[in-house]
Amino acid sequence: MHFLPEKLDDYVVSHSETEPELLQQLTRETYQKILQPIMLSGPYQGRVLSMISKLINPKNILELGTFTGYATLCLAEGLQGEGKIHTIDINEELEDFQRRYFDKSGYGEQIIQHVGNALDIIPQINVSFDLVFIDADKPNYSNYFHLIIDKLNPGGVILSDNVLWHGKVVEKLNPKDISTKAVLDYNRLLKNDSRIETVVLPIRDGLTISRKK
Repeated sequence: MHFLPEKLDDYVVSHSETEPELLQQLTRETYQKILQPIMLSGPYQGRVLSMISKLINPKNILELGTFTGYATLCLAEGLQGEGKIHTIDINEELEDFQRRYFDKSGYGEQIIQHVGNALDIIPQINVSFDLVFIDADKPNYSNYFHLIIDKLNPGGVILSDNVLWHGKVVEKLNPKDISTKAVLDYNRLLKNDSRIETVVLPIRDGLTISRKK
C-alpha cells in the first residue's frame, strides 16, 4: 500500500539507499519459489529498517516473523560486532531457505533461528533486547508486546509492521475481521502505555516506532 502519489513515491525510493545485491537475489527467489511473496518487507522499507538499526547499533535484536529472512538481514546490518539477532517463525519449511541467505550475507553466525510459536519461545530467550521487530500474526501483536516489554532495555525500540493494515484501521470494522480488530487494539495499546513513546510512520502498510522510556 502506498500513501504517496506514485510519481512522488518513485522519487522517494530512487533517492534512498539502493537495495544490496544479495537482497535482490533473495527477493527474486522468494517470488519464484515461495507462497505469498508480498510478505517481504521490500527494498524501501528494508532500507528504513537498516537505517534504524544502524542508528540504534543494537547488541541484541528480536524479530517476530522471519518469512524468507529479508528484514532479518536488513536489521542485522546495524548489529554490534558481537551482537546477535534472534528471529522466530512458525514455518519450519522456510528454515533452510533462510539459512542459505543468512550464511551468504556474512551475518550468519550472528543470526539465531527459532522455529515454533513465538508465545512459547520468547520467554525461553534469556536476553534483553535493544531492538524488536514485530511482523507476525496480527491477532497476537498485543500478546507479543506484553511478553517483550520487560525484556526491552531502557531506550530500546519496538518496530511494529502493518499497523495501518491496508487502510482498514480507518474503515468501519467488520465484527468478523479479527485481524483488523487486533491491529486497532494494538495501536491503542502503544498509544496509551506509559512505559513507551510512539510514533506511527505512514511507510508502506504502516510502521510504528515505540521507544521504551
